Parts: sequence; C-alpha cells; structure tokens
Amino acid sequence: MSENWIIKGRYFESCTCDIVCPCIFLQPPSKGFCEAFVGWQIDGGHKDDTDLSGLHVAAWLHAPGLLTDGGWKLALYIDEKANDTQKDALTKIYGGEVGGHPAVIASLVGEVMGVHSAAISFSYEDKRKELVIQGVGEVKMDAIEGEDGGAVKVSNHPLAVSPGQPVVIHKSEHLEYNDYGKNWTQSGTVGLSAPFEYKP
Repeated sequence: MSENWIIKGRYFESCTCDIVCPCIFLQPPSKGFCEAFVGWQIDGGHKDDTDLSGLHVAAWLHAPGLLTDGGWKLALYIDEKANDTQKDALTKIYGGEVGGHPAVIASLVGEVMGVHSAAISFSYEDKRKELVIQGVGEVKMDAIEGEDGGAVKVSNHPLAVSPGQPVVIHKSEHLEYNDYGKNWTQSGTVGLSAPFEYKP
C-alpha cells in the first residue's frame, strides 16, 4: 500500500559554517563538523486523514563530518499545538518511516537524542527569519543583499533539503541552543531558506 501524505511550506536553518557554506555543495563543513538549527513551517499538508496545516517542526543536529557520511545526532521538536494524532504523523514523516525526502535525511541520523513537544514560534519575512523554541533556543538571521538589492540564491545545489528549490543565503544574527547538555551560542554564520514540499 502506498503512503498518502504531503507537507509543504517554508523552511530555514542556520549552522556553524561560514557564509559560503561548503555543506551546500556536499563538501566538508567549515569547522570540520556541522551543528545546525532547522525549522519548518507547514502551510499545508496531511497524512491520511490527519490535517497537518499550520504546524511547526524544528530540529537541532550535529554532523561529525561530511554530511553524507552520516552519524548525525538529532533532536526533533514538534509543535505543542499538534494533537496526539498529528504528533504521531509528523514523527513518522520526519523519522523517515513513510518515505520521501525526510527518509533521506533520517538515513543519515545515527542517534535520535529525543522527540519532544514544544512551543515553537516561526517568523518568515522576505529578509528576516526567526525561530524560537521556548526554553530551548532561537535562530535570528537576515538575508544578504545581492548586487541588485535582491536575494542571493544558490540553485541546483546537491544539499537539497528543499528539493528543486534554490536556497536564499542569510547571515545569522544570533543562534542559541540549550538542551541535551548542549550550551551553544554563536553569530555571523550562514543561514539558508527556501520553500519546501515533501511527499512519498
């Protein structure tokens, strides 16, 4: 039986890499490892009869080297507004249990640190992006202005967290993560954003 699900919306992330992020091109991270804070705003979607529209998902991850070598540690946060059925659906999607692009990401994870409900706020403006997980951390980043005053984009890159979409390049103003024994604060690193659509 084929899986019946789709989620689409807007995603962004910021990590420990330099503004010209090697990970976009599947090269070794700037610091030899990569730690990233990622957020997804689901504007529309469902799994079977369960509506997933309007929910947020976030993750913190540590990749010890080249992203495609795997061995990631990942903590997943599901919007506290999700009921039990919605949380179960999102956990299965992001856990890679129902295929699609999330299954590719999940195949690189060596350790799931945990899956928790959390209060997640998400702001996705043309230039400014903000993600706050209450009691856990936050991302604030601004789009870099290009030659024509518009966004700086990288198209057809192999990282493809948002398949088929170019990523807009940002610079982080503030990154903070405090959970699972991590106490992580930084700024001035790369940020990426794009629309996304995931399905089987």
